[in-house]
Amino acid sequence: DESANSELTLLTKAGSRRKLLLSATPRRDASGVVVGVVSVGQDITDITSYRSMSDELAHFICTANAPILGIDASGLITEWNQMVSRITGYEANSVLGRPLVE
Repeated sequence: DESANSELTLLTKAGSRRKLLLSATPRRDASGVVVGVVSVGQDITDITSYRSMSDELAHFICTANAPILGIDASGLITEWNQMVSRITGYEANSVLGRPLVE
């Protein structure tokens, strides 16, 4: 596959920064010779800021001084922070995906 993706930051006329994802692929003629490039840009500024907030929240949950655990609608454990591990003696990898109450 000759497609390529890259992220770049653009400075707007107003002085703000926008993050773009560029996807490019070569354009070929009937004989297979590259005659150009087709490129599509997508503004991912908001997506990357959500990712950053998500990472911060995950770090907060993991390192909190309070026990934090999560369960889904089926009662399966989806989150298990370090404090819960310290209190119970069970590491997250041994309980995630298991029922909270058996």
